[in-house]
Amino acid sequence: MTGNEYGGRLGEEFFTPGSSSFTEFLAAHRPELLSTRRVLPDGVRAAPDQVPHGTTVLALSFRDGVLIAGDRRATMGNLIAQRDLEKVHPADDHTAVAFAGTVGLAVDMVKLYQVELAHFEKIEGVAMTLDGKARRLAGMIRQNLGQAMQGLAVVPLLVGYDPARTAGERGRIFSFDIAGGLYEKAGFHAEGSGSPYARGALKKLFRTGLDRREAALTALQALYDAADDDSATGGPDISRQIFPIVSVITEDGFERLPETETAALSREMVEQRRSRPDGPNATP
Repeated sequence: MTGNEYGGRLGEEFFTPGSSSFTEFLAAHRPELLSTRRVLPDGVRAAPDQVPHGTTVLALSFRDGVLIAGDRRATMGNLIAQRDLEKVHPADDHTAVAFAGTVGLAVDMVKLYQVELAHFEKIEGVAMTLDGKARRLAGMIRQNLGQAMQGLAVVPLLVGYDPARTAGERGRIFSFDIAGGLYEKAGFHAEGSGSPYARGALKKLFRTGLDRREAALTALQALYDAADDDSATGGPDISRQIFPIVSVITEDGFERLPETETAALSREMVEQRRSRPDGPNATP
């Protein structure tokens, strides 16, 4: 399909009218390239202590858009498989995706999703709507259902800036289940093994109208609470200089907060925890 097998010329499949979906194109002509289609043999289930899993990721809306963040730890059973995993990625200029679950499949799914959105825009000449992007990702998750039922689940979190919405409501958050169910969340959400504790912190600290700095501190507080109660979630590692990834999407597009900023906010939060180990109280 690269052209080499046709003497340097593109094959006829490239000139056949069809869908603007890159994954549908691969499914029709090279299904073996889709990692989400590969199911383990019957009766085989992946052992949780043999495959790296990533947690925890979260998102919250703020005054200028939406923020998405994730811790850096990946685990295999009771072992730490990686301390500096990146779980938050831009999907395009105004959309980002983070993941919890099976790391290898999740990374492949994110890369394929990035290509899917770019391919659609090149074929159609316009960017996909945010609702369309959410439905497209849901379809990709649904393709992974066979592997998810065998213990290789991927649970992404999608956020985007939607200029079609009214001011103050343009940052949108979408969650999914392993069967591709799609759910829009208001205000905030979290996924992964530490998500119950992160959502509890977000429920306590979130309010409408947060500025960027306040939203970033809220996300870091929630990740800290998740790490405090969930061994699979990693908190700020001051000694190793490993800090959560925090990114924002506004009218200006996707921006990953500089590590210097994230490090400074993390140190500020950790210092606050010395006097208040359980974190700040909710704002009246």
